[in-house]
Amino acid sequence: MSNQVAVKILGVTDYKEALTAMQSHNHDPTSPDEIWITEHLPVFTLGQSAEPPADMKIADIPVIRTDRGGQITYHGPGQLIIYPLINLKRNQLMPLDMVSILEKVAIEWLKEFGIDGVADSKNRGIYVNGKKIASIGIRIKNGRSYHGIAINLQMDLSPFESIDPCGIKGMEMAQTYDIIGKNIGINEIKTIVLKLADRLHMDINQMIWVSDNDRSITKNKITW
Repeated sequence: MSNQVAVKILGVTDYKEALTAMQSHNHDPTSPDEIWITEHLPVFTLGQSAEPPADMKIADIPVIRTDRGGQITYHGPGQLIIYPLINLKRNQLMPLDMVSILEKVAIEWLKEFGIDGVADSKNRGIYVNGKKIASIGIRIKNGRSYHGIAINLQMDLSPFESIDPCGIKGMEMAQTYDIIGKNIGINEIKTIVLKLADRLHMDINQMIWVSDNDRSITKNKITW
């Protein structure tokens, strides 16, 4: 019998609030396995050992230190965020298994839109024609995973120009809208969640709309 997982669709969230919620969830050993789907308000996030560029121009975008590994990246509306909060031991997974699963699922999903993405074992993430379309960062604590994958759908990519995304100098970013010319909505997003659950050998026992907050805060957004 497959283990069960609940999917929570959070809409638009503040990064710091989402991080605190993830940490609280994983601190409780009785917490069930969950997959969180969200997009964040504009924010730069720094890995534990990362430092922002000295000449970084951030306008009104906050910079937040987080507890994942890796370097600096940007999150904003129109970027799909998937956070798998999974008990690795219960599901017989190793830390790198989660990274590989996220990469494979993203590549399979993008292929459905005619987008050929590839993974890079040195610089984890998904790339299209040398540009990065998805970033991956996972933290394991108390035997549970959190953080996850960010896939660029239809967003303002200009904040990435102020940084070296994920510490890769000169890395350009890509997004699905510029490749296929249309937005990707919640129905298509549900398919990547199903693929992730399948790869984890888990059954989705419920899909919950957690928030009714403003899901149209900018023209660059996910159609929730």
